[in-house]
Amino acid sequence: MDTTSLRIAILGSGNIGLSLARGLVKAGLTAPATITLTRRNVAALAPLAQAGYRVTADNRAALEGADLVVLAVLPQQLDQLLDLIRPAVDPARHLLVSVASGVSCAAIRERLGLPVRVVRAMPNTAIAIGQSMTCLATDDAPAADMELVERLFNTVGVSVRIQEELMTAATALCACGVAFFLRAIRAASQGGTEIGFHAHDALTMAAQTAKGAADLLLQLASHPEQEIDKVTSPKGCTIAGLNEMEHQGFSSALIKGIKVSADKAGKLYQPD
Repeated sequence: MDTTSLRIAILGSGNIGLSLARGLVKAGLTAPATITLTRRNVAALAPLAQAGYRVTADNRAALEGADLVVLAVLPQQLDQLLDLIRPAVDPARHLLVSVASGVSCAAIRERLGLPVRVVRAMPNTAIAIGQSMTCLATDDAPAADMELVERLFNTVGVSVRIQEELMTAATALCACGVAFFLRAIRAASQGGTEIGFHAHDALTMAAQTAKGAADLLLQLASHPEQEIDKVTSPKGCTIAGLNEMEHQGFSSALIKGIKVSADKAGKLYQPD
């Protein structure tokens, strides 16, 4: 499909919605005038309006003029939004893309009472700099729809298709995971300060080191242990530090945290 003629409505233009809109335009897939952004406080969207985007507080009106509709609200707000837009949803025309955690495609169709096509997307906050890890899933949307949504989210990072039953797990690993890795970087920077570096230098050093470690895996298609082996020498300082962290439960704590977040993510959406 020629995305330059695709009309997109983003209902709930917070950080995720706005980053997606900017990414699509920056990549040249569409123009600002073909994207409608909604928000209760329209004044907050004034800079976007000046840049050529359509802005409104009327979700139903935004949907009526769109082909692809992004539901970018919190799980607790989704039912109210679906009830509001139901009269304007056209299953033959509209493709819904939901970024609401824990809400299945079937639950959205059931709430609407319509056989609408639904794709779920789980980006993370790195979408703001075009570095999101976005997981995509559906239960019955056609391949062409999935290809379109994948193409859109690839403008703001990397996307991967997964089975829908794994979307809650993806929330914990990828969306919550940003916070987990940030906390690890923060802890490393605090360790750096304790051994003598100024706080701002320690944070820069820790963050760049973490970025380099991640790029080793992504660019070399390597395994963490393979790269760890390259920096650990017999009786060396690296293995001593690693073993002390493991004695203190580093890996176990991270694994347990991800499992707890996944359990919580599965309970965020409670239908009215």
